[in-house]
Amino acid sequence: MGIISPFGRGIRATIDAIRKAKREIKPLRLFPTSETPLPVGEIGSLSLADNIPRTHALAFAAVQEVMKEEAIKNEGVYPDAVVIGITTGGMAVTEELLKRGVVDPEKYRNHSTGTVADNIARCVGCNGPVLTVSTACSSGSVALKIALEMLRSGRAKRVLAGGVDALCRLTYHGFHALQLVDDAGARPFDKGRCGMSVGEGAAMLLLTATEGPMENAVAELLGAGLSCDAHHPASPHPEGAGALRAMLEALSDACISPADIDYVHLHGTGTIDNDLAEARAVHALFRDRPLPPLSSIKGSVGHSLAAAGAMGAVVSSLSISQGIIPANTGFRDPDPGLNLIPVSEPLEAKINKVLVNAFGFGGNNAALVISRPESREDFKASTSAVKPRAFAVLGSSCFTGAGDAGQTMQRISRGEGARGIVPSANILRFISERYVRRMKRLCRMGLSLAVSACEDPSTAKPPASVFFGTGWGGLSETHDFLTKLFASDEKFTSPTDFVGSVHNAAAGYIAIHFKATGPNVTLTGGDCSFEQALLSASLLHNSSDPLLVIGTDEYHEKLSPLFDASVARAGVPADGGGALFLMPAASKSSPLIFPSFFSYTVNNDKCIPELVNTLGGRERIKDEFGAILAGIPAAQYEEGQEQLAKFLSITGYPYPIIDYRRFTGEFASASAVAAVLAVLFVKAGVIPANICRRNPVPLTGRGILVIGFGNYVTAVEIRP
Repeated sequence: MGIISPFGRGIRATIDAIRKAKREIKPLRLFPTSETPLPVGEIGSLSLADNIPRTHALAFAAVQEVMKEEAIKNEGVYPDAVVIGITTGGMAVTEELLKRGVVDPEKYRNHSTGTVADNIARCVGCNGPVLTVSTACSSGSVALKIALEMLRSGRAKRVLAGGVDALCRLTYHGFHALQLVDDAGARPFDKGRCGMSVGEGAAMLLLTATEGPMENAVAELLGAGLSCDAHHPASPHPEGAGALRAMLEALSDACISPADIDYVHLHGTGTIDNDLAEARAVHALFRDRPLPPLSSIKGSVGHSLAAAGAMGAVVSSLSISQGIIPANTGFRDPDPGLNLIPVSEPLEAKINKVLVNAFGFGGNNAALVISRPESREDFKASTSAVKPRAFAVLGSSCFTGAGDAGQTMQRISRGEGARGIVPSANILRFISERYVRRMKRLCRMGLSLAVSACEDPSTAKPPASVFFGTGWGGLSETHDFLTKLFASDEKFTSPTDFVGSVHNAAAGYIAIHFKATGPNVTLTGGDCSFEQALLSASLLHNSSDPLLVIGTDEYHEKLSPLFDASVARAGVPADGGGALFLMPAASKSSPLIFPSFFSYTVNNDKCIPELVNTLGGRERIKDEFGAILAGIPAAQYEEGQEQLAKFLSITGYPYPIIDYRRFTGEFASASAVAAVLAVLFVKAGVIPANICRRNPVPLTGRGILVIGFGNYVTAVEIRP
């Protein structure tokens, strides 16, 4: 494990601070404010080199501690996958640049949340899946759940997972604009509580799948549960219904009961509504049983947002290994409305199992069960990789510059491109403008895509889960929030824009619309965000209910050319996205889709032979797939072309290879459009004329591969 927080840098500093019940919430010093600085959980003495954003530096500090463990150094153990929860990315640097009016795209190269996980993967030598989770304050816990399922499925033997976020103007002023900050410092569950303290930090855990406890194992991630309130974009369900579902799911996943829990590491932000909802959920979980010891550390270090759940996992592991429960700092007066008395001083106790809560905007709830490592006769780790779950496609939709799916097909069938900005009239065709009046472009596109994909009246059930991929999130809200903030000398801004600026805002609105209370997961891994969403769906969706997998990005005239190097190189503004309404079961009348391959190529010069091998070899590729839709982002074109040439050299593939970005234009989630087009081609049994040849190309019962090249090589299979 590795951790850095206002407690200090490293496990030893964290243990010492917990034993001394340190309260490290102090007035903001990181950047100037026009008013009296609010109390925050700020990390001091952090060196930043070469304009590396603060979030990246915090993540690297935690990773360094993980990888310096003697057992790891001696054995040469490197992660097979990296899964990181993040919300801020390089925002702290971006804010400074935008405030100064800098227009050099190179200066913004580390803006995206995905660059944090990319940098970590490069540093630790990972050449497998690298995923970035952005589910607001539950991100770190969701990342750990994905890592757990990778281990259980055999897709990885070692996964580096965790969460990180740094203080920045967006979060500091955003929560203040929502009137959710306590100017006296957070006091979780106290009668006089009136808000949170924004914090920062990073926590990373190296998880290993084994058939029994390793000698150096600190703790075991025994189970995890995810849910969505589907209630409100920023406020929790008042009765804590979603929180309760996540906790119950975590206990069920761990095969234990509430009576087995020795300590509950509470989310406990200090806001009136969040603490009340969590208290009600905890009482409902334990019913008439006495509550075990409970506490939140956010009164000591503030709310570290995406890092909070991962920090909770590290601290809970220390509770097990060190026999200590941290104090709920800031708590003085019990609130009779909560009927909950947290631990007010550090408490020594033998702890075997801990329930760790993390809840975020959009009603994204996650709960973990951390346990003392145990030998169990019924446990056997998977030793070989297995294919992800396949889904039947019940419905689909897409948006391009040409319009909806039908208009896009007409345009490209004529040999014309569909590049451009999605017409607003098309977006509003499936949703009421009055209904989405508080939403801006990305949220509107996401919701409209979802509604359109699910419009077939023959489908009895609505989607229960939402998996959403976006490279850049709500650019309109981010721009408008910062513009108003800077124009007011950093005094005022829009709380509505703040809520819409979080990457998972669109997925939250979709869940509310469909009352989808299952997992609600947003992935923000740049050009492979859609593939990350599909892979996560195959790992996390464990019910027989339908689900949605969506990928979409908006074009913003000021921010897109600065943030996305492919957009800047393409020169033609474009946006759009695709949605797939899926069922986790085979269907004779519906195409099947599943993610086959995912590799980070920076550390892996063997990725193309591995791709071919994973797809079943050259003969299966030629026998099973009648066309390949290939996507090479413009900023990685030379590298991608070399990879494609190597693929063709190995396979001798004889059928059409279609450069789909030539039709869709350059935007991060263009592969979602490609997946929808592939589904439509497979349904029709033919590649339309003029897409690759003058005459239609029959598929003759074969499927289509959607392959991404560049910094990541990915493959998605669509089969009849």
